[in-house]
Amino acid sequence: MSQSQTSSRMFPDGGPAADPAGDRFERRIRSFQPRRSRVTAGQADAIRRLWPAWGFDVDGRRVLDLDAMFGGAPVVLEIGFGMGETTARMAEAEPETGLIAVDVHTPGQGNLLALAERAGLTNLRVANGDAVILLREMLPPRSLAGIRVYFPDPWPKKRHHKRRLVQPAFLDLAATRMAPGAVLHCATDWEPYAEQMLDVLTAHPAFENTAPGGGFAERPAFRPLTRFEGQGLDKGHVVRDLLFCRSGD
Repeated sequence: MSQSQTSSRMFPDGGPAADPAGDRFERRIRSFQPRRSRVTAGQADAIRRLWPAWGFDVDGRRVLDLDAMFGGAPVVLEIGFGMGETTARMAEAEPETGLIAVDVHTPGQGNLLALAERAGLTNLRVANGDAVILLREMLPPRSLAGIRVYFPDPWPKKRHHKRRLVQPAFLDLAATRMAPGAVLHCATDWEPYAEQMLDVLTAHPAFENTAPGGGFAERPAFRPLTRFEGQGLDKGHVVRDLLFCRSGD
């Protein structure tokens, strides 16, 4: 059974589409792979009940009205949120900030919606699909107060480095959607990717390093320690944070 058939049977009255943008946009190398792990009954129930109000597909067919969506609050985009525990904690800690969290992992989408409901969050929206299409087609220029990219796929094999998200072309696009002073915050425990991120961000004219003296930053208090991160630290992994500010025009 195809992913689209599975999605339509599980969520017959609406839910995250298997391929929301379809073939409307150019084919290009993607930085992510759809993960088709099992959706639990609780996750499926959360999607059925909450998706119509708190979720949307990244189909590229409209520009989002962020003022209407979040009542004029500043908006931050998180790209890739896993199972959503960290995202929910940050949204709860920042009630005056709107948070759009985008991923393609259906179990994570359901889990995040359930966590948001449990915490009574109203400042969170869950997006399903390609973050590049979301940025380019659905977000207005200078509309974001920040972008967060935590533990993206490092694509460790050299032949796959072109799939990494944080590249000059991505930064070109992100810069157009970030307001002056907005912060791009990346974190990774893969040292070679951290070095690449630092190199491309340092070289990009639209971004300025906020770390004193340049280089990597200390983990800011607003980024909670994730379970995944804790497991890595226990194994001796080094986590690198990068905080770069969108310079003014």
